[in-house]
Amino acid sequence: PAPDVFMGAGGGSHAEQTAKIMLGFEQLCLAERPDAVLVVGDVNSTIACSIVAKKMHIPVAHVEAGLRSGDMAMPEEINRIVTDSISDWFFVTEPAGVDNLLREGKAREKIHFVGHVMVDNLLYQHDKLQEVDMRGFPTAAYKTGQPRYGVVTLHRPSNVDHAETFTGIGNSLREISETLPLIFPVHPRTRANLDKFGIDLGDRVTLTGPLAYMEFLHLWKDAAVVMTDSGGLQEETTALGVPCFTLRENTERPVTVEEGTNVLVGTRPENILAAFAGLGETKTGRRPELWDGRAAERIVAILAADLARS
Repeated sequence: PAPDVFMGAGGGSHAEQTAKIMLGFEQLCLAERPDAVLVVGDVNSTIACSIVAKKMHIPVAHVEAGLRSGDMAMPEEINRIVTDSISDWFFVTEPAGVDNLLREGKAREKIHFVGHVMVDNLLYQHDKLQEVDMRGFPTAAYKTGQPRYGVVTLHRPSNVDHAETFTGIGNSLREISETLPLIFPVHPRTRANLDKFGIDLGDRVTLTGPLAYMEFLHLWKDAAVVMTDSGGLQEETTALGVPCFTLRENTERPVTVEEGTNVLVGTRPENILAAFAGLGETKTGRRPELWDGRAAERIVAILAADLARS
């Protein structure tokens, strides 16, 4: 569904986006006077809306609270830490999030392990996919012609903005594609840097533009492996039992490694190739506790009860 309110933040730097969202959201809060503000995840709107609400003395609930990568070079890590520092409810997706928040001195009664709303949506959309004519997806022909394939996504500045790192990853992908064809929906900045650094992925890595959610789900759910630096995709692949190689040196979502299908591979070419060589032996994993499609119900019940008492 279309959003009820559009902030019009658009592109720009992190500071520009955050400032535009804060200005727009303040006007919305002045008009609506909400009893609480619910923010999700670790993006710029998360931190912007939480700061506005807190300064207006509106309680803040953070969904996906407590995740920590330990990497302050990631903008998302800053957003997570600042948002959690001013939140009144912490809705946590995995046990490590509870541990992190307690270690930081948060009150135990404010921390709620509820599961994952992103998995709620994933399971819902996965069921809805059966009602869609998937033949209309541009990638449907690729799937038909490739009985076995891998999916790649890369967008993090630490991977795609540094020539040496990106070239090493690109060379690894080219070598892997000689055995397993790869399809790579490319973020605009990533595509620009492919050209800028002169990275040749070879003719068995198929590049596409960014894909809509349902088409991308249709593509990766049947992949032999997903290679990514995305946080959300680490969780989604675990939820559906798809092997995932995370091309990062850390993850704020350790449950996907400890219990799920995710392998933290890093960015060194030799490690990427070694992980691929062992793909057939990759753990099957399991869906983590409370990733059952009912996280939103738990959040609503907690907020309704707490707000009724206030």
